Amino acid sequence: MRMMTWVVQIFLALVLIHQHCSYDFQVEAGGGDHGFIRTRGTHFMLNGNPYFANGFNAYWLMYVASDPSQRSKVSSAFKEASSHGLTVARTWAFSDAGYRPLQYSPGSYNEQVFQGLDFVIAEARRYGIKLVLSLVNNYESFGGKKQYVNWARNQGQYLSSDDDFFRNPVVKGFYKNHVKTVLNRYNTITGTIYKNDPTIMAWELMNEPRCTSDPSGRTIQAWVREMASLVKLIDRNHLLEVGLEGFYGQTTPQRKSLNPGFDIGTDFIANNRIPGIDFATVHSYPDQCSNDQNQLSFLDNWLNAHIQDSQYLIRKPLLITEFGKSWKDPGFSTYQRDLLFNSVYTKIYSSVKRGGPAAGGLFWQLLSEGMESSFGDGYEIVLSQSSSTANVISQQCHKLYQIRKIFARLRNIERWKRAQWSARNRGKRIGH
Repeated sequence: MRMMTWVVQIFLALVLIHQHCSYDFQVEAGGGDHGFIRTRGTHFMLNGNPYFANGFNAYWLMYVASDPSQRSKVSSAFKEASSHGLTVARTWAFSDAGYRPLQYSPGSYNEQVFQGLDFVIAEARRYGIKLVLSLVNNYESFGGKKQYVNWARNQGQYLSSDDDFFRNPVVKGFYKNHVKTVLNRYNTITGTIYKNDPTIMAWELMNEPRCTSDPSGRTIQAWVREMASLVKLIDRNHLLEVGLEGFYGQTTPQRKSLNPGFDIGTDFIANNRIPGIDFATVHSYPDQCSNDQNQLSFLDNWLNAHIQDSQYLIRKPLLITEFGKSWKDPGFSTYQRDLLFNSVYTKIYSSVKRGGPAAGGLFWQLLSEGMESSFGDGYEIVLSQSSSTANVISQQCHKLYQIRKIFARLRNIERWKRAQWSARNRGKRIGH
């Protein structure tokens, strides 16, 4: 949807007017964010209006909520996030074998942990937060593809690599069963089947899929195509994304120089062009660069390329689904972290202003107070303890929220004009 210049000028003026006002993130009466998020071209849409989002990652939500005595931490995180204007959370809908799993073994589920996920979805709905739910991990944390391959080995399959997750029919069968189980889950708290719940914004096929044994990209391309078809067969309500970090592959060899030294068998362009994949994702942790100046330069080039390619090659919306800066980095300062957040947010806001595809960013990661010792990884943000970073986050939320409100008002004006025209012409003959 192309935004007219005068519309852009209107909402820019209003954003500037409101920048120094107190923040009010309450949904306007009668509007609401209760519908399913859709896509139209390179934009997200909600209830007929463009949708822009500022959000966070909190992989721990289901795990913590599976212990009823700890559920207040989930509620606290959502309440704090909502009060700062955050509207999307990305989290795990998997935990394979190991301690307190969701899935003990293929097809065998832990009802207590599933009820933890039920609670997460119910609380997200209560606080007006949409969810991106990831269905399996590339890594060993919470089981992941290694656990799936081991399950198949235990059933007599000869598998030489964890990458057989993407190739072996038995392993793929385990994963497909998990997809069906989660999408068809009846929420014991809300009474809504997951695939019918608009609280969920999107499904994610896998957190950061990698297949280093096939750098050509053909293996993951075939897997994404197969699994996207399955998800869409079960659930036509929700959006779907792959879970990509954004590495370029064989489709655009000229872009591969932007990759930070990895060749992992994914292809940002080809994977996201697959039918059934509704939007593109990119992750960015530029603190792997040598110094702060190089980090910001890498970030600038990385995001520019992905925004441009989402617009012109993929022609779908883009979410920056992970970014952050660790306090464990040498020479870390809160100022440098805030600078990185501001850089990401500025890219998104600039895209929004010109009608581009980048519609939001989800930082890694949000914790509630007192969780740092158990879940802290260096990237954690506790909003109540990180005032300057929380302010950067709130400002971005506020700006995106104001734009959404203005588009909703403009749409209401158009509706009013059409109603007036219809009333004036009711009963009149038009034409000869």
